[in-house]
Amino acid sequence: MDHPTISVSDFGLATRIRNIVLAPKSEWRVIQAEPTPVSRLYSGYVMPMAAFASVMSFLRLSVVGVEVPSGGTVRAAVASGLATSLLTFLISLAGLYLVGLVINSLASAFGGRPDRRQALKTAAYALTPAWLGTALSLLPMGNLLQFLAGLYGVYVLYVGLPIMMQAKEDGAGGYASSVVACAVGVGILFGLGAATLV
Repeated sequence: MDHPTISVSDFGLATRIRNIVLAPKSEWRVIQAEPTPVSRLYSGYVMPMAAFASVMSFLRLSVVGVEVPSGGTVRAAVASGLATSLLTFLISLAGLYLVGLVINSLASAFGGRPDRRQALKTAAYALTPAWLGTALSLLPMGNLLQFLAGLYGVYVLYVGLPIMMQAKEDGAGGYASSVVACAVGVGILFGLGAATLV
């Protein structure tokens, strides 16, 4: 029997964002049952969220500026800020896919069941707090606030892994830590690559 196709647009982007941030455990159970195709996951959720983060990156670099140790503020030229923003967007799409592969490849090691689509959904929705946190970078103490948003994203991932990947709950901490460590490694590699292009 075929399952109906469900996409983010069926319930609203804002609703999904609110629920995964404020009630992650119950929202992961809803997400787990959704047969969302990868193409719709990207077009309906990943791309809008990555675009939001890219716009925040542009505003930070070219409008608000970045404080330097000498006490001043440096703003990137608009063209440079736009190029960096576009690169950030593209890296987000590719990086998310790689994190999904990591989640999937580690599932068996933590008593879970590999499933590429579920792993990609896990990566996408667990990144929600980090994506939203890019807006905090525009505020005073923005780096600290953005870091805290990222930490909350790790918690959202920790809650979601046993539900999405059917991993053992007592191993969720190790599973989440392993995914984060691999994601940081992927981020460093992408960052080094991006630095050579900008």
